[in-house]
Amino acid sequence: MSYDFYAFLDRMKYIRRWSLMRSSREENVMEHSQQVAVFAHALALIDTKVFGNTPDIAKTVLCAMYHECAEVMTGDLPTPIKYYNKDILGAYKQIEERAAEKLAGMLPEALAADLAPYLCADTQSYEYKLVKAADKLSACVKCIEEIKSGNAEFKKAKESIEKELKAKKMPCVEYFMKNFLPAFSRSLDEMEGL
Repeated sequence: MSYDFYAFLDRMKYIRRWSLMRSSREENVMEHSQQVAVFAHALALIDTKVFGNTPDIAKTVLCAMYHECAEVMTGDLPTPIKYYNKDILGAYKQIEERAAEKLAGMLPEALAADLAPYLCADTQSYEYKLVKAADKLSACVKCIEEIKSGNAEFKKAKESIEKELKAKKMPCVEYFMKNFLPAFSRSLDEMEGL
């Protein structure tokens, strides 16, 4: 028997993000998911090592890695449309849930039980909140990169995203924004490592 799960996930590289915005560099869902996983790992580590909390770091990273998988079936709905009103958001969330369940059904039974919790994440968990913050940080970095490239189209989005990140009132997010986010505005020659 052959299973389609991983072949479907590989198609994440074909799903373009920021479809309503003029971008100087296109971004796809696969690369976004990797960045979110790295940022979520950073937030979980900061939360643990700096602030003494105890998030499940592995759960956080795995939720982040799989957080956009449903989009191989649904596509990436632009934020202004997705959050236009509660009805649209609720309907889209249901569609995403069904897509995640369908994906989980593409796995052998021996693997499905272990992967399903990350495909159909517990949106009330603290780890998921870290993933959502990492997702916003990724969007913020995209805005910084676009503005740095001379694309003013992302200026308002950056301001809005930064406001949302601050409103989260999560010390690990504030720490990341203060200590790591500024480096994304620097050129390679301006970074201290070289």
